[in-house]
Amino acid sequence: MMKKRPPVGIESFSELIKENFYYVDKTGLIRELLENWGKVNLFTRPRRFGKSLNMSMLRAFFEIGTDTSLFDGLEISRETALCEKYLGKYPVISLSLKDVAGNDYEEARRQMQNVIRREADRLAFLQNSEILDDIEKARLHELRTQTGDLESSLLLLSDLLYRHYGKKVIILIDEYDVPLQKAEAKGYYDQMVSLISRFFSYGMKTNSNMLFAVVTGCFRIVKESIFTGFNNPKVHSITDEQYDEWFGFTDTEVRQMLDYYDLSEYYNLTREWYDGYLFGAIHVYCPWDVINWCEQLRRSRDARPQNFWANSSSNDMVLRFVERADETTKAEMEELSEGKSIDKYIRTDLTYAELDRSIDHLWSVLFTTGYLTHCGRNEDGTYRLVIPNHEIRTLFDQQIREWFFSQIEDGLQPLFHAFDQNCPGEIERCLHTCLAESISFMDGGNTEEMRESFYHGLLLGMLRGRRSWLVKSNREAGEGRADILLVDRAHQLGHIIEVKYASDYRSLEIKAQESLRQIEDTRYDEYFLDYDIQNICHYGIAFHRKKCRVAAR
Repeated sequence: MMKKRPPVGIESFSELIKENFYYVDKTGLIRELLENWGKVNLFTRPRRFGKSLNMSMLRAFFEIGTDTSLFDGLEISRETALCEKYLGKYPVISLSLKDVAGNDYEEARRQMQNVIRREADRLAFLQNSEILDDIEKARLHELRTQTGDLESSLLLLSDLLYRHYGKKVIILIDEYDVPLQKAEAKGYYDQMVSLISRFFSYGMKTNSNMLFAVVTGCFRIVKESIFTGFNNPKVHSITDEQYDEWFGFTDTEVRQMLDYYDLSEYYNLTREWYDGYLFGAIHVYCPWDVINWCEQLRRSRDARPQNFWANSSSNDMVLRFVERADETTKAEMEELSEGKSIDKYIRTDLTYAELDRSIDHLWSVLFTTGYLTHCGRNEDGTYRLVIPNHEIRTLFDQQIREWFFSQIEDGLQPLFHAFDQNCPGEIERCLHTCLAESISFMDGGNTEEMRESFYHGLLLGMLRGRRSWLVKSNREAGEGRADILLVDRAHQLGHIIEVKYASDYRSLEIKAQESLRQIEDTRYDEYFLDYDIQNICHYGIAFHRKKCRVAAR
């Protein structure tokens, strides 16, 4: 029997079920929502944790005319009384604001009008309603032609649906905070706050025809006046135990998925890379990572884990954080890199306008958006923040390297000259200077392999700063793979560099000499035969924190 496909990039619940993709059953969310719902329910979760698919699932469940067979055999189908009362029984307005990301206010406003136009087109059957009058139909037509009033459009669609069906409307708004995030980055923040505030206020605060609303985003933005007057919307953040299992994959769900694809042997690796988030009282994996990882392993059992989540959108928040790091923050980042925790107060009510007012605010941002998680809360109310998994640790490494190179780029010339002169003492002095000026994050992980990889990448980035050099990494040479091979055609020189990590300062010389022996034993020099280079320099370089030792022959 052919196995179901992993649902890579599938955010439509009906498509996922109808096209027989693998589905991790989250329909229990419906039961919990109906048992506990308020007028406006805000779920804040990091990106790629299943918010959009859950919103699509809610629409498929409640909307009049839905295909009720979509839920056959799923958890919610066992709630027969609930299904009889709610399944396919209500009009639904469903919007996603994730594409409202203009470079200026006018462009963003047009994009938002386009969101409303698409929903109005989806509800175009109302223009044939025998209940609505010509004026009401004309107002719907204006939304479809983008000539209607944007601020009151949500209210208008609710009124039309209520008039047509005689039932109150359920409103679903996904990624509500994306327009504000983009506006803050592009400089039209105040205008967008004003627009979103009026849009939400008309559509939900003064809307007597709304049964309830579900809103999702990364941030809880209660001070923007967006939710003013909503009778205290129920906010469900990543620290709340209620609804904690419905966003993200639990350990049991991941084990079942791996077992389904005959990939159980990869469980420990999957957990190391993609587990680690604590939502409420439950540890969860990032669904985007697990789904892509399973798809990759189905194609090749030799595949290695990748930064699927980190590569799925911009990581500006990390770079923004690193660029503002002071000495205290740098030391705290080193503790995180070593697998330790740091104690921080977390604010869940920040506005985008407040983010840069304090470096401590950015800890809250990193926590809320999934770059950090927590492993408990202290008596004083602070959270013990940690890097959740190997994927995020490698992301931090990458972003910090970029910061590091931008800080020291102009100071690399002495290092290049030291290689030209084959002067190990000067190379060591230059590296010490660079390391001393860098961020305190030089261990790059909690295993020797990870730390060697970090310093390897750091040195590789430095050497590639000279464009006239041909620099190769992990290339086959002789009887092995050399860490770094450098071809200097201008001086007819070849450089072979082997990098080691020393567990303490006293081991630096031992590790550096060990690297030299490895170069000679594996005959890496043979790599340069094709370049007709006879003069070849060997370097064994060992690192520990901000110190190194360079041995050469």
